Amino acid sequence: MKNLVKKLSLAAGLTAAATMASADAQGVSDTEIVIGSVNDLSGVFAAVGVPATKGANLYFDKINAAGGVHGRTIRFITEDHSYQMPRAMQGYNKLLNRDKVFAMMQSLGTPMNMAGFKLLDPKGIPNIAPLTAARQMLQDPMHNKFSSFSTYFDQARVGVKYLNQEFGGTNVCSMYLPSDFGKEILEGAKEGAAEAGISFVAETTHKPDESDFVGSLSKLNEEGCEIVAIGIPVRQAITVVATAKKMGLANMKFLGTSASFLTVVAKVPGGVTEGFYAAASWQDLWARASEPAPAAFIKEYSDAYGENPVGFSMLGYAAAAQVVRALEVAGSDLTQESFIAAMETLEFQDDLVGNYMTYGPDDHQGADSVYVSVVKDGNWAKVHEE
Repeated sequence: MKNLVKKLSLAAGLTAAATMASADAQGVSDTEIVIGSVNDLSGVFAAVGVPATKGANLYFDKINAAGGVHGRTIRFITEDHSYQMPRAMQGYNKLLNRDKVFAMMQSLGTPMNMAGFKLLDPKGIPNIAPLTAARQMLQDPMHNKFSSFSTYFDQARVGVKYLNQEFGGTNVCSMYLPSDFGKEILEGAKEGAAEAGISFVAETTHKPDESDFVGSLSKLNEEGCEIVAIGIPVRQAITVVATAKKMGLANMKFLGTSASFLTVVAKVPGGVTEGFYAAASWQDLWARASEPAPAAFIKEYSDAYGENPVGFSMLGYAAAAQVVRALEVAGSDLTQESFIAAMETLEFQDDLVGNYMTYGPDDHQGADSVYVSVVKDGNWAKVHEE
């Protein structure tokens, strides 16, 4: 029945699209589809944005070499915002008004995406697989927005409950950026504490370029913090864990979300991040390197770039593959509306990421799963899922 409803929805969407004057859709020509991204290639989240962009380009290049989708090649344009709002808005304006993109894909940053919606929504431009797990990625109007994974809120909530069950910690705290990104992790930590019947006792806020955490950690230690949910950039997360170890704060368990679930975090020399936890909505690439889909991707990426991929390389590749799936379903009479209708029919097992993905007219979040992993011997090891 679910598949029948999806097929009827797609048919209705395609019929409507074919009769609309917008058949000459922005970003679509007889030979090309233009897709854009505003991403962090040089700022505090470059460790996310750079590999994700490489992964996406790898997949699009492969599709283009095979002739594209319905005779059209894909041109993927990425603008670097360096995690700065003014540069993000410049990027959005260029992509929408000069490059005339058909859709946006894997744009990075909660505040950047939310600001971009003000430009995307009036034009009906789809926003696909943003590199943020914020709940606001599916804010109203949801029609043109599609996320791939569970939210920061649910990741922090599940992670806090797991650490309470595993270690018995009863005092929960949070270190976060005072942005939509950080505040959602704070709220998820508080909800996880409430569901576990334990106490949320303290919080500290931080700047994106902050580097000294001794004072904040001393405060949390005085409050008896045992579980600390963090919503800060990658380099800061590593610094926090390293500083806590130097201070002898062995009773604190640090929990990141998907924003901290990076290969580079696990590989910090000297075992600095050993014992650091992260709750995310996909499974680590290298922990599954012997499985067919991850193994094939690792070889393809390494052959193309002369370096090993990381987790966000995988996500960029998977996001591009998902967009191509929808373009194939939408057919040759491509518009934003026919593409959105096609996205709402997607239902598949993504063996590369390790998730079952399903969308529908009222469900624009691909996966709901949360996986908790810990750094063990320089690698991520999955310890819990739900």
